[in-house]
Amino acid sequence: MARVLGASTYKGRKGITASVNGVFWLQKVASRPDGLTVFANLTERAKKDIDDIQVALEPDLIYPLLRGQDVQRWSATPSAHILVTHLPDAGLKAIPESRMAVEWPKTYAYLRYFEELLRQSGIYRRYFKAGDPFYSVFNVGEYTFAPYKVVFREIAREMTCAVIAQLAERPVVPDHKLVLCPFADANEAHFVCGMLNSSPARFVVNSYSIETQFSTHVFDYVRLLQYIRTNPTHRALADLSQQAHAATAAGEAARVREIEAEVDRLAAKLWGLTDAELREIQESLAELG
Repeated sequence: MARVLGASTYKGRKGITASVNGVFWLQKVASRPDGLTVFANLTERAKKDIDDIQVALEPDLIYPLLRGQDVQRWSATPSAHILVTHLPDAGLKAIPESRMAVEWPKTYAYLRYFEELLRQSGIYRRYFKAGDPFYSVFNVGEYTFAPYKVVFREIAREMTCAVIAQLAERPVVPDHKLVLCPFADANEAHFVCGMLNSSPARFVVNSYSIETQFSTHVFDYVRLLQYIRTNPTHRALADLSQQAHAATAAGEAARVREIEAEVDRLAAKLWGLTDAELREIQESLAELG
Protein backbone atom coordinates (compact mmCIF):
# COMPACT_ATOMS: atom_id res chain seq x y z
CA MET A 1 0.00 0.00 0.00
CA ALA A 2 3.01 2.29 0.23
CA ARG A 3 2.67 2.79 -3.52
CA VAL A 4 -0.80 4.23 -3.08
CA LEU A 5 -0.11 6.25 0.06
CA GLY A 6 1.31 9.76 -0.19
CA ALA A 7 0.43 13.39 -0.68
CA SER A 8 -1.47 14.37 -3.82
CA THR A 9 -0.76 17.27 -6.15
CA TYR A 10 -4.48 18.05 -5.89
CA LYS A 11 -6.15 19.87 -3.01
CA GLY A 12 -9.55 19.20 -1.46
CA ARG A 13 -11.89 21.97 -0.33
CA LYS A 14 -14.98 22.10 1.83
CA GLY A 15 -18.26 22.98 0.18
CA ILE A 16 -19.88 26.34 0.90
CA THR A 17 -21.13 26.97 4.44
CA ALA A 18 -24.12 29.31 4.52
CA SER A 19 -24.84 31.02 7.82
CA VAL A 20 -28.52 29.98 7.65
CA ASN A 21 -29.38 27.35 5.07
CA GLY A 22 -33.07 28.21 5.18
CA VAL A 23 -32.29 31.66 3.82
CA PHE A 24 -29.71 30.80 1.16
CA TRP A 25 -31.13 27.48 -0.04
CA LEU A 26 -33.89 27.99 -2.61
CA GLN A 27 -36.28 26.05 -4.80
CA LYS A 28 -37.25 27.50 -8.18
CA VAL A 29 -40.97 28.16 -8.58
CA ALA A 30 -41.28 30.02 -11.88
CA SER A 31 -39.55 32.31 -14.36
CA ARG A 32 -41.07 35.73 -15.04
CA PRO A 33 -41.09 37.62 -18.36
CA ASP A 34 -39.37 40.59 -16.69
CA GLY A 35 -36.21 38.53 -16.15
CA LEU A 36 -36.77 37.82 -12.47
CA THR A 37 -37.18 34.29 -11.12
CA VAL A 38 -39.57 33.28 -8.35
CA PHE A 39 -38.00 31.16 -5.61
CA ALA A 40 -39.18 29.65 -2.34
CA ASN A 41 -36.69 29.31 0.52
CA LEU A 42 -36.08 25.76 1.76
CA THR A 43 -36.87 25.46 5.46
CA GLU A 44 -37.83 21.82 5.96
CA ARG A 45 -34.60 20.97 7.81
CA ALA A 46 -34.02 24.32 9.47
CA LYS A 47 -32.86 24.19 13.10
CA LYS A 48 -34.62 27.50 13.82
CA ASP A 49 -38.05 28.82 12.93
CA ILE A 50 -37.69 30.57 9.59
CA ASP A 51 -40.52 32.20 7.65
CA ASP A 52 -41.47 30.44 4.40
CA ILE A 53 -41.30 32.99 1.61
CA GLN A 54 -41.87 33.06 -2.12
CA VAL A 55 -40.00 35.94 -3.70
CA ALA A 56 -38.96 37.20 -7.13
CA LEU A 57 -35.16 37.60 -7.33
CA GLU A 58 -32.55 38.57 -9.86
CA PRO A 59 -31.04 35.24 -11.07
CA ASP A 60 -27.44 36.51 -11.32
CA LEU A 61 -26.31 35.34 -7.87
CA ILE A 62 -28.24 32.06 -7.81
CA TYR A 63 -26.58 28.76 -8.70
CA PRO A 64 -27.51 25.07 -8.79
CA LEU A 65 -26.92 23.59 -5.32
CA LEU A 66 -25.41 20.15 -4.81
CA ARG A 67 -26.13 18.66 -1.39
CA GLY A 68 -24.78 15.53 0.26
CA GLN A 69 -28.00 13.66 -0.47
CA ASP A 70 -27.51 14.39 -4.19
CA VAL A 71 -24.23 12.45 -4.50
CA GLN A 72 -23.53 8.74 -4.93
CA ARG A 73 -20.61 6.99 -6.57
CA TRP A 74 -20.53 8.05 -10.26
CA SER A 75 -23.60 10.27 -9.78
CA ALA A 76 -24.18 13.91 -8.76
CA THR A 77 -27.49 15.62 -9.52
CA PRO A 78 -28.39 19.04 -8.05
CA SER A 79 -31.87 19.20 -6.56
CA ALA A 80 -32.08 22.84 -5.39
CA HIS A 81 -30.48 26.28 -5.78
CA ILE A 82 -28.32 28.49 -3.59
CA LEU A 83 -27.95 32.25 -3.32
CA VAL A 84 -24.21 33.07 -3.29
CA THR A 85 -23.51 36.59 -2.05
CA HIS A 86 -19.81 36.51 -2.97
CA LEU A 87 -18.27 37.03 -6.40
CA PRO A 88 -15.72 34.53 -7.82
CA ASP A 89 -12.70 36.81 -7.42
CA ALA A 90 -13.52 38.16 -3.94
CA GLY A 91 -12.99 35.15 -1.67
CA LEU A 92 -14.53 35.65 1.78
CA LYS A 93 -15.40 39.29 1.08
CA ALA A 94 -19.12 39.40 0.32
CA ILE A 95 -20.59 41.90 -2.11
CA PRO A 96 -20.78 45.26 -0.29
CA GLU A 97 -24.25 46.30 0.78
CA SER A 98 -24.00 49.53 -1.22
CA ARG A 99 -23.41 47.56 -4.43
CA MET A 100 -25.96 44.84 -3.59
CA ALA A 101 -28.68 47.44 -3.03
CA VAL A 102 -28.07 49.05 -6.44
CA GLU A 103 -27.31 46.07 -8.71
CA TRP A 104 -29.50 43.39 -7.08
CA PRO A 105 -32.21 45.33 -5.19
CA LYS A 106 -34.71 42.43 -5.03
CA THR A 107 -32.04 40.12 -3.60
CA TYR A 108 -30.93 42.77 -1.12
CA ALA A 109 -34.50 43.34 0.07
CA TYR A 110 -34.95 39.57 0.55
CA LEU A 111 -31.77 39.35 2.62
CA ARG A 112 -32.71 42.41 4.67
CA TYR A 113 -35.89 40.61 5.70
CA PHE A 114 -33.69 38.03 7.47
CA GLU A 115 -30.97 40.44 8.61
CA GLU A 116 -31.37 39.91 12.36
CA LEU A 117 -31.39 36.13 11.96
CA LEU A 118 -28.27 36.23 9.78
CA ARG A 119 -26.36 38.51 12.14
CA GLN A 120 -27.07 36.17 15.06
CA SER A 121 -25.92 33.04 13.23
CA GLY A 122 -22.92 31.16 14.57
CA ILE A 123 -21.11 31.26 11.23
CA TYR A 124 -21.37 35.04 10.95
CA ARG A 125 -20.34 35.71 14.55
CA ARG A 126 -17.43 33.27 14.38
CA TYR A 127 -15.84 34.14 11.06
CA PHE A 128 -16.85 37.72 10.28
CA LYS A 129 -16.66 41.18 11.85
CA ALA A 130 -19.65 43.36 12.68
CA GLY A 131 -18.82 45.62 9.73
CA ASP A 132 -18.89 42.79 7.19
CA PRO A 133 -22.05 42.31 5.11
CA PHE A 134 -24.56 40.45 7.27
CA TYR A 135 -25.13 37.93 4.46
CA SER A 136 -21.50 36.76 4.32
CA VAL A 137 -20.94 32.99 3.95
CA PHE A 138 -17.94 30.77 4.67
CA ASN A 139 -15.86 28.26 2.67
CA VAL A 140 -16.26 30.18 -0.57
CA GLY A 141 -13.55 31.08 -3.08
CA GLU A 142 -12.64 30.92 -6.73
CA TYR A 143 -12.75 27.12 -6.49
CA THR A 144 -16.48 27.33 -5.68
CA PHE A 145 -17.13 28.55 -9.21
CA ALA A 146 -14.95 26.04 -11.12
CA PRO A 147 -16.79 24.55 -14.13
CA TYR A 148 -15.95 20.96 -13.10
CA LYS A 149 -15.56 19.45 -9.66
CA VAL A 150 -14.84 16.05 -8.18
CA VAL A 151 -17.07 15.72 -5.13
CA PHE A 152 -17.64 13.17 -2.39
CA ARG A 153 -19.82 13.07 0.68
CA GLU A 154 -18.22 13.94 3.98
CA ILE A 155 -20.48 11.49 5.83
CA ALA A 156 -20.96 8.13 4.11
CA ARG A 157 -20.31 4.41 4.57
CA GLU A 158 -17.64 4.55 1.86
CA MET A 159 -16.12 6.90 -0.68
CA THR A 160 -18.76 8.25 -3.06
CA CYS A 161 -16.88 10.19 -5.73
CA ALA A 162 -18.54 11.78 -8.72
CA VAL A 163 -17.90 14.56 -11.22
CA ILE A 164 -20.28 17.49 -11.45
CA ALA A 165 -20.18 19.84 -14.46
CA GLN A 166 -21.70 23.27 -14.78
CA LEU A 167 -25.35 23.40 -15.89
CA ALA A 168 -26.47 25.86 -18.55
CA GLU A 169 -23.11 27.62 -18.12
CA ARG A 170 -23.73 28.04 -14.38
CA PRO A 171 -21.25 26.43 -11.95
CA VAL A 172 -22.78 23.93 -9.55
CA VAL A 173 -22.06 24.87 -5.92
CA PRO A 174 -21.47 22.00 -3.43
CA ASP A 175 -22.68 22.49 0.13
CA HIS A 176 -20.74 22.00 3.37
CA LYS A 177 -21.57 18.27 3.55
CA LEU A 178 -19.41 17.70 0.48
CA VAL A 179 -15.67 17.81 -0.21
CA LEU A 180 -14.71 19.12 -3.63
CA CYS A 181 -11.69 19.41 -5.87
CA PRO A 182 -12.00 22.05 -8.64
CA PHE A 183 -11.01 21.61 -12.29
CA ALA A 184 -11.08 23.60 -15.51
CA ASP A 185 -10.91 20.46 -17.65
CA ALA A 186 -13.53 17.68 -17.69
CA ASN A 187 -11.08 14.91 -18.59
CA GLU A 188 -8.77 15.77 -15.71
CA ALA A 189 -11.72 15.75 -13.31
CA HIS A 190 -12.83 12.34 -14.54
CA PHE A 191 -9.29 10.98 -14.27
CA VAL A 192 -9.10 11.99 -10.60
CA CYS A 193 -12.61 10.65 -9.98
CA GLY A 194 -11.63 7.31 -11.49
CA MET A 195 -8.51 7.07 -9.33
CA LEU A 196 -10.44 7.91 -6.14
CA ASN A 197 -13.24 5.45 -6.93
CA SER A 198 -10.77 2.62 -7.54
CA SER A 199 -10.40 -0.18 -5.00
CA PRO A 200 -6.80 0.73 -4.00
CA ALA A 201 -7.78 4.33 -3.17
CA ARG A 202 -10.94 3.32 -1.33
CA PHE A 203 -9.02 0.71 0.68
CA VAL A 204 -6.45 3.31 1.77
CA VAL A 205 -9.17 5.80 2.74
CA ASN A 206 -11.17 3.18 4.64
CA SER A 207 -8.08 2.14 6.56
CA TYR A 208 -7.53 5.58 8.15
CA SER A 209 -10.92 7.32 8.10
CA ILE A 210 -12.85 7.67 11.36
CA GLU A 211 -15.98 5.52 11.13
CA THR A 212 -18.00 7.04 8.27
CA GLN A 213 -16.37 10.46 8.06
CA PHE A 214 -14.24 11.62 5.14
CA SER A 215 -12.55 14.99 4.69
CA THR A 216 -10.22 17.06 2.55
CA HIS A 217 -7.37 14.98 4.06
CA VAL A 218 -8.12 12.30 1.48
CA PHE A 219 -5.87 14.29 -0.84
CA ASP A 220 -3.06 14.13 1.73
CA TYR A 221 -3.14 10.34 1.96
CA VAL A 222 -3.92 9.07 -1.55
CA ARG A 223 -1.06 9.64 -3.99
CA LEU A 224 -3.01 10.92 -6.96
CA LEU A 225 -0.82 11.33 -10.00
CA GLN A 226 -0.94 14.58 -11.95
CA TYR A 227 -3.10 14.18 -15.04
CA ILE A 228 -1.12 14.12 -18.29
CA ARG A 229 -3.27 14.69 -21.34
CA THR A 230 -0.93 12.78 -23.65
CA ASN A 231 -0.77 9.69 -21.42
CA PRO A 232 -3.05 7.01 -22.97
CA THR A 233 -3.69 5.32 -19.60
CA HIS A 234 -4.73 8.63 -18.05
CA ARG A 235 -7.08 9.32 -20.97
CA ALA A 236 -8.51 5.80 -20.79
CA LEU A 237 -9.22 6.17 -17.07
CA ALA A 238 -10.97 9.50 -17.67
CA ASP A 239 -13.08 7.90 -20.39
CA LEU A 240 -14.03 5.01 -18.09
CA SER A 241 -15.20 7.48 -15.45
CA GLN A 242 -17.43 9.17 -18.00
CA GLN A 243 -18.80 5.78 -19.04
CA ALA A 244 -19.46 4.88 -15.40
CA HIS A 245 -21.41 8.12 -14.89
CA ALA A 246 -23.52 7.39 -17.99
CA ALA A 247 -24.14 3.76 -17.00
CA THR A 248 -25.09 4.80 -13.46
CA ALA A 249 -27.55 7.38 -14.79
CA ALA A 250 -29.07 4.68 -17.02
CA GLY A 251 -29.40 2.23 -14.10
CA GLU A 252 -27.09 -0.32 -15.75
CA ALA A 253 -25.60 -1.88 -12.61
CA ALA A 254 -23.93 -4.79 -14.40
CA ARG A 255 -22.23 -2.42 -16.84
CA VAL A 256 -21.03 -0.24 -13.93
CA ARG A 257 -19.38 -3.30 -12.34
CA GLU A 258 -17.61 -4.08 -15.61
CA ILE A 259 -16.33 -0.52 -15.87
CA GLU A 260 -15.19 -0.51 -12.23
CA ALA A 261 -13.16 -3.67 -12.85
CA GLU A 262 -11.34 -1.93 -15.68
CA VAL A 263 -10.92 1.22 -13.54
CA ASP A 264 -9.25 -0.95 -10.88
CA ARG A 265 -6.94 -2.53 -13.44
CA LEU A 266 -5.76 0.80 -14.88
CA ALA A 267 -5.41 2.49 -11.48
CA ALA A 268 -3.39 -0.48 -10.19
CA LYS A 269 -1.16 -0.20 -13.26
CA LEU A 270 -0.50 3.48 -12.58
CA TRP A 271 0.39 2.74 -8.96
CA GLY A 272 2.61 -0.18 -9.94
CA LEU A 273 0.49 -2.88 -8.30
CA THR A 274 0.53 -6.47 -9.55
CA ASP A 275 -2.62 -8.42 -10.40
CA ALA A 276 -2.19 -10.47 -7.23
CA GLU A 277 -1.84 -7.34 -5.09
CA LEU A 278 -4.95 -5.83 -6.67
CA ARG A 279 -6.95 -9.00 -6.00
CA GLU A 280 -5.84 -8.97 -2.35
CA ILE A 281 -6.92 -5.33 -2.02
CA GLN A 282 -10.29 -6.06 -3.63
CA GLU A 283 -10.87 -9.00 -1.31
CA SER A 284 -9.87 -6.99 1.75
CA LEU A 285 -12.15 -4.14 0.70
CA ALA A 286 -15.04 -6.56 0.29
CA GLU A 287 -14.45 -7.86 3.82
CA LEU A 288 -14.48 -4.29 5.19
CA GLY A 289 -17.73 -3.58 3.36
